[in-house]
Amino acid sequence: MSKVPEYPNAVVERAQVTSNSSAIRKILEDTGTIAVVGLSDDWSRPSNFAAKYMQEHGYTIVPVNPKYEFVLGEKCYRSLDDVEKPVDMVDCFRPPEFLPKILDSAVRLKAKYFWTQIGIIHEGVAERALKEGMGVVMDRCVKIEHARLFGGLGFVGVNTGVISSKRSRIVHN
Repeated sequence: MSKVPEYPNAVVERAQVTSNSSAIRKILEDTGTIAVVGLSDDWSRPSNFAAKYMQEHGYTIVPVNPKYEFVLGEKCYRSLDDVEKPVDMVDCFRPPEFLPKILDSAVRLKAKYFWTQIGIIHEGVAERALKEGMGVVMDRCVKIEHARLFGGLGFVGVNTGVISSKRSRIVHN
């Protein structure tokens, strides 16, 4: 059994620990429906910004937050246990202590992937998700990863349509 690495930005995919871009790209290509646990209706919150971006890029968003009836034009569920439709990925914007219960629900939904946002790491949950056959991404933003890998992020955050890890050198006189 692979252990979750001790370093941040760990990506664990189907019983294999990796931090390479090709694994994340495969996960994003394989995902159509994302349940976003902790999705806020406040446009300035990272959860809303990330989910709206993913929605605008063709993903179906399933909001999960007991505070709202609708978020981003979609019915919002009080908990992941209330979701009755198929979900490919569970994206968590909740602190680590809530992850074990969220994983229980993700397993019940037969989600293929369990993703936690930047700063959210729980090694026990990652190991258990692997045992359940799920792919796991921890401590990464789904919006940033999508933009980075599919051409939506430039040097200053502007969509240039160019996928590159190199910055152009601009000389100003």
